Amino acid sequence: MTLEVAAIQHDIVWEDPPATMAMVRPLVLDAAAAGAELISLTEMWSCGFSMNTGVVAEAADGPTATFMHELAAETGAWIAGSVPQHTDGYDRPTNRFILAGPNGEDHRYSKTKPFSFAGETDHYAGGEPVAPITVGGVRITPFICYDLRFADLFWNAAADTDLYLVPANWPGARREHWMALLSARAIENQAYVIGVNRVGSGDGLDYTGDSRIIDPLGEIMQEAPAGAATTLRASIDPAVVADVRTRFPFM
Repeated sequence: MTLEVAAIQHDIVWEDPPATMAMVRPLVLDAAAAGAELISLTEMWSCGFSMNTGVVAEAADGPTATFMHELAAETGAWIAGSVPQHTDGYDRPTNRFILAGPNGEDHRYSKTKPFSFAGETDHYAGGEPVAPITVGGVRITPFICYDLRFADLFWNAAADTDLYLVPANWPGARREHWMALLSARAIENQAYVIGVNRVGSGDGLDYTGDSRIIDPLGEIMQEAPAGAATTLRASIDPAVVADVRTRFPFM
């Protein structure tokens, strides 16, 4: 059994969720029409990587989460991405991954490692890793952007993970780091990795995207052209993960 996935490399209208939603909606509908069962958007996909939490942070049932659930119900696909959210149990908002299912399923994860270099730690609280989420027989572990630099987070989850899903707003100035680390995480953990990054500009930073889907041997299955809005598609097969780990028992 395989899971058909789509990673949408898209632009974001800075701090303007309604405008971004209008731009992203047809991309999601097209991906679903092409057969995608799980569709991933980027980190803080509706507003950009903003530290202006007084403006962008939403309630748990705010407009971005609601939009994701409505799209999931409409398309019959799972919709993923992260949102600045006021989260119970935290003194500040969190950078909150949401996976919205077509039948109302709702899975959430707060970014473990806020990006201290850009001051994210001053505005957002860090969360804790979550148990894998099973969709279509595929065990999915989400991480967000800067989490990618912390190999132990991925390693600790590896035994129960077929696919790491990593939405991001990773600046073009460090694009080589992004691409190298995505490949490293796939190779180290013998799992699929989907890195879905934005394009365009926001708050003085430029983003080149460089989204990619990588298999458990570190081979690039799909990669996006730098700077272009596009959708990547692939089939994720947990049997391939099991086979790789059997043939190469490095773990």
